[in-house]
Amino acid sequence: MTTQSILVAAALAVLVPVTTLADDGLYISASIGSAELSEDFDGFDIDASSTAYRISAGWRFNDYLAIEGGYQNFGRFDQTFNINGTVTDVSLKADGFTVGGTVSLPVGDRWAVFARTGAFFWDGDADINNVTQASPEDTNFYLGAGARLALSERLSLTADGSRYNLDDTSTTVFSVGLDMRF
Repeated sequence: MTTQSILVAAALAVLVPVTTLADDGLYISASIGSAELSEDFDGFDIDASSTAYRISAGWRFNDYLAIEGGYQNFGRFDQTFNINGTVTDVSLKADGFTVGGTVSLPVGDRWAVFARTGAFFWDGDADINNVTQASPEDTNFYLGAGARLALSERLSLTADGSRYNLDDTSTTVFSVGLDMRF
């Protein structure tokens, strides 16, 4: 056998199993959950939660690897403080777009566990008594893990937790959602 034949045979041995796996193609997903934030903002110790949601679309190359992009909204973290009889309302919010990859590991016929990571392109607003104090924006990393249960050939239920870095702080989102394959 020539070197060229060996390389072609090795490439086919790697590519054929990857292209014949059943879980490939386009998918969309949507989830809703709770975002948690614990942060010191301008001397105010914020410890709040809010309703968060995510929508995304991606491409699964096989049962193990996918790329996706999406939109993540953390909702609004509101907290009221009483400072010497003066009521002060503090509100923090952020949202943005994600681009990343997902690694899955099938566990039986209907279950899979997964991990995801990527870049989060976000912007936010920080208000005190409805006056904007800051409008940060940046690109940071996110990291998450979860499980997927196939309800049918095209529809899956997901549950996951993800941590998003936002400059010097971070927020954790726990959510449940649906994935639809096409």
